[in-house]
Amino acid sequence: MIALGADHGGYALKEEIKQYLDAKGIPYKDFGCYNTESVDYPDMAKAPCEAVVAGECEKALLFCGTGVGISIAANKIKGIRACCCSDAFSAKYTRLHNDANALCLGGRVVGAGLATELVELFLTTEFEGGRHARRIEKIAALEG
Repeated sequence: MIALGADHGGYALKEEIKQYLDAKGIPYKDFGCYNTESVDYPDMAKAPCEAVVAGECEKALLFCGTGVGISIAANKIKGIRACCCSDAFSAKYTRLHNDANALCLGGRVVGAGLATELVELFLTTEFEGGRHARRIEKIAALEG
């Protein structure tokens, strides 16, 4: 199960990605927002990220205007490794090397076609482990 969350700036892109997930048969839980009325991205990052940390969802896909604000908020939640991506290399390697569990995309930065490609890479790329596992442990230690 994939957790989804967006503010008003990412709402339209979230809806596009839901169509992709539906077409691929990938289950998800949409934690909102549900329209373009203004909401605060920290509020919209909280529930999807908590679902990932609790094991209710495998990963989160988060959306705001740039992808940056919601990634900053998501990374404040212990156990989340969120990455804001707008290119395929970063989306792939954030999974391979960083074992990211939240992908953040900007609704005002990437179009639906690119976003779909990034989501597919993020969801299908496995963590490489090995020397990278040690680094993930060090990241976790920074959380306190």
